[in-house]
Amino acid sequence: MLSSSARLCCCRLATPLGSQFLSPISFSLSSHSFPPNQNKRKSIISNMSTSTSNSNSPPFKIILGSSSQARRNILKEMGYEFKIMTADIDEKGIRMEKPEELVMALAEAKANAIASMLQNTDLQDQDDKCTLLLTADTVVVYDGVIREKPSSKEEAREFIKGYSGGHAATVGSVLVTNLKTGTRKGGWDKVEIYFHEIPDEVIDNLIEEGVVLYVAGGLIIEHPSVLPLVKQVVGTTDSVMGLPKALTEKLIREAL
Repeated sequence: MLSSSARLCCCRLATPLGSQFLSPISFSLSSHSFPPNQNKRKSIISNMSTSTSNSNSPPFKIILGSSSQARRNILKEMGYEFKIMTADIDEKGIRMEKPEELVMALAEAKANAIASMLQNTDLQDQDDKCTLLLTADTVVVYDGVIREKPSSKEEAREFIKGYSGGHAATVGSVLVTNLKTGTRKGGWDKVEIYFHEIPDEVIDNLIEEGVVLYVAGGLIIEHPSVLPLVKQVVGTTDSVMGLPKALTEKLIREAL
């Protein structure tokens, strides 16, 4: 579980579905292109990629410990420059009964794995800036059951059919580790999503595209075929997509 220096917090907002709700997010199917062997990816320090924005550089550096394209896009929208690393951990080996505890434990495991990889590098000696490591995890809760990424097309179909005319919730964590001081600040966010009836044709197309296999619970509300079928969202879309902006900003400030 979290060390004594880590603190949990919950941020929850109520937002109706509408143009005002959609404006902060740019919806694009292309932002969710996943490699076919994503589940076999490796973490290689020498090949860390860098994402940049047009904002002025802050007095700290960021490493995003995630392979999620959606999280990368959100962090770019927040105006940050960052490097990307991924942690090759056994997520199925970490089990908790409560979704909030599970996502926090997974975010911490990812942070521990990446921090361990960085121990033998000169990352902190390059300049005076501290480095913040951001890790996150998201699960879907449906009818009291925790859902992670579907293990097959059949399971993805079962997941999505269950959302039709009903509702589900996402529980997502963010953990910010200051690699210079060792300070950790973490929190989780919950969002509820209500759906209209989802036609079988839409489900078939989503399964055929395969994108739902790479997201928790097969839930991807920003997909152009799914978005019109979303009845109401109690929370924020950035949280559903994997990185709640307000919580992330808060934790960054606290970790400095």
